[in-house]
Amino acid sequence: MLETSARLLKLLSLLQTHRDWSGADLADRLGVTTRTVRRDVERLRALGYPVHATKGTAGYQLGAGASLPPLLLDDDEAIAVAVGLRTAAGGSVAGIEETSLRALSKLEQVLPSRLRHRVNTLHTATVRVGAPGPAVNPDTLMTIADACRRHEGLRFDYTDLRGGATTRSAEPHSLVSFGRHWYLVAWDTARDDWRTFRVDRLTPRTPTGPRFTPRPPPDGDVAAYLANRLSAQAWPVRATVTLHESAESVAERVWPGMGAVQPVDDHSCLLHLGAETPADLAWMITSVNADFTLAGGPPELTEALRTLGNRCLRAVRET
Repeated sequence: MLETSARLLKLLSLLQTHRDWSGADLADRLGVTTRTVRRDVERLRALGYPVHATKGTAGYQLGAGASLPPLLLDDDEAIAVAVGLRTAAGGSVAGIEETSLRALSKLEQVLPSRLRHRVNTLHTATVRVGAPGPAVNPDTLMTIADACRRHEGLRFDYTDLRGGATTRSAEPHSLVSFGRHWYLVAWDTARDDWRTFRVDRLTPRTPTGPRFTPRPPPDGDVAAYLANRLSAQAWPVRATVTLHESAESVAERVWPGMGAVQPVDDHSCLLHLGAETPADLAWMITSVNADFTLAGGPPELTEALRTLGNRCLRAVRET
């Protein structure tokens, strides 16, 4: 009887992945015959679990229902959820810290001691570096996400970097969590172009707008588009340098948000980047650790590179 109960729990755990399992696949995972699988499925149905049979393929799938009994997690899944809740408790979404801690407390109460020990070990050995970014309202995130999913226009009040307030209308494409901030990538209908918006500076207006036909993502990749915008176009000082290495070889040395790499040939690439000051830009360029030629930028950048080079030469001569 104990073996049967354990097998039913494992079967339920497999079905809760919401994939369509064939009887043969389930039998193989459980180490039983397909006839035993059919009997176990009937036992689950008798307990109130809506297990549906797929016609023609002898497959099984767990249906949704308000009376569905508690979720089952295997060891790795339980640890993943616990770690995710701890991370969320110190994350950038306002108002979910306490909720995440309550959920984590409930989960840890039912975890076996060996798993509780593993989760606590990871937590006590982990150090969080850097201040969290501005907190965003979870209702705002859900409103934007729902508009993205439904392909419905958004109207919202927006405060830009300089404190200017505007009301914008846009076709939302994606929410992107990048670094310490949340961003909305959307088609600005008034400017007839793609734009990025910091979610913590955005207040949606209701109701949402009319439905629209989704456009292809900008530059073919929302993440790459945002990285390019943040690394160069949004900064007051911008430049382009030719790196005398292939784009593939320097890719790992250009961190997200630092710059956008554009391949030229097998031996060179362009790096587009931006910063607050020419001195910051000079440091970023030299940190890539590649030979380069300045392809475009303000005159102040030339002077900043010369100053940095002379400082390094003086340091060598003094030793």
